[in-house]
Amino acid sequence: MSYLFPNYQRKELELIKGSKNVLTDQTGNNYLDFTSGIGVMNLGYNDPELNQVLLEQSTLLWHTPNLYENQLQEQVAEKLANEKEYISYFCNSGAEANEAAIKLARKATGKSKIITFTNSFHGRTYGAMSATGQNSIHQGFAPLVPDFIYLPFNELEPLKAEINQQTAAVMLELIQGEGGVVPADEEWIQAVQSLCHEFGALLIIDEIQTGIGRTGTFYAYEGYQIEPDIFTLAKGLGNGIPVGAMLGKKTLAKAFGPGSHGSTFGGNKLAMCVASRVVERINQTEFLLEVQKKGQLLAAGLTQIAEKNKVIKAIRGKGLMLGIEFSDTNTLNQVMDLLEAEGLLTLKAGQNVLRLLPPLTIEVEEIKQALAIISKVLSNRTLQGNAE
Repeated sequence: MSYLFPNYQRKELELIKGSKNVLTDQTGNNYLDFTSGIGVMNLGYNDPELNQVLLEQSTLLWHTPNLYENQLQEQVAEKLANEKEYISYFCNSGAEANEAAIKLARKATGKSKIITFTNSFHGRTYGAMSATGQNSIHQGFAPLVPDFIYLPFNELEPLKAEINQQTAAVMLELIQGEGGVVPADEEWIQAVQSLCHEFGALLIIDEIQTGIGRTGTFYAYEGYQIEPDIFTLAKGLGNGIPVGAMLGKKTLAKAFGPGSHGSTFGGNKLAMCVASRVVERINQTEFLLEVQKKGQLLAAGLTQIAEKNKVIKAIRGKGLMLGIEFSDTNTLNQVMDLLEAEGLLTLKAGQNVLRLLPPLTIEVEEIKQALAIISKVLSNRTLQGNAE
C-alpha cells in the first residue's frame, strides 16, 4: 500500500544521487540526464559552490517572514532586472508566479479578460490552470476562473479579432514546453506586442521553462526583440531549491501595494542565497554563448538522425530546449523506454514529442554520447516498422 495520492504516473526507479550531469538510481545504474528535473537543474547536480552557499546560509537563518527587510531578496531582484526597469515578487513555484502575474494584470488594468493560447501550459493551481489552453488539464475541475480566452498559437488573425479595450493581458510561452516544444514565430510575437500596446493590454511572458539561460539568452524574450510588461520565472532559478519569481515593469508597482498579494515562504533566505549564485553563474556572456553552441551541436546531430529515420516527423526548439516529434504516441513511449534502458533519461511533451532538456553544463562529449544512444535506439527494427 502507498500512502500517497496516485496523481503522478511514476517510473519504477528511484534516483538517489547525482553528480554533474549524471544520475544514479537505487540499484546503482547511472543515467545521462537529459531532463534536468524538467528544466530545473541548469547547473547540474551536487555543485560544490551551490552546496556551500546553501550550507553557509543554513547556519544563519532558514526563514524570516516578509514582515521584515530582506537584503537577499533585494540582491536577487536587482540581478533579475538585468539593468532594466523591472521589479520582483518572489514565491515558491512557477504556478505561484503565474498566479501573481494574473492578479497583477487584472488589478493594474481594472479589466479581467486574459487571452492565452491552445496547447499552452501555465500550471495546475486554479488561476494558472484556467490560463492553460488544454482541455485535458481542465477536465473534472469546472467551473474554472472566468474570462480566459484560448486562441490558436502563432496565428495573428484570431488575435486581431479577439483583442480589444476590455483585454487585461495576453499571456504566452515563447516555446510551448508541455505543449510539444513549439517555438513562437518572431514576427508573430512582435505583432502580439504591438497589439497589446494598441489596446492597452499587458504582455505576460511565461518564462518558467525558457528562462535562466535555457534557450541561449538569459531570458528567451531577449531573442525576440521584445520587452514584456510582466514575465515569470521558476525551475532553473533555484537549481532544485523551490523558488519562483514574477517580474513586472516598475510602473506597475502601485497595483501591488501592501495586502494585495503575499507568500509565507516566498523569497526565503535559503532559496534567495542559491538563486543569487545561480543567476551570477548563468548570466554571463561566455556561459550563454556556450549554451548556444551546445544547442546547435545537439540540434545538428538530431537533424542528421532524423534524415535517416522515418518515425521522426520534425526537430524543433532553441538552445538546450529541443523536441523530436514522432509519428505517434506509441512510438514515442517505446523510444523513451529504450533510451532509459540505454542510460539516457528524457521527457515527453504533448502527445508524441520527445523533449530534451539537458543541464546547461552538459559537456560536448556527453551530447555526442546522447546522440549515439538516440541513433542506436532508433535503429531498432520494431521502431522502423512503425514508420511503414
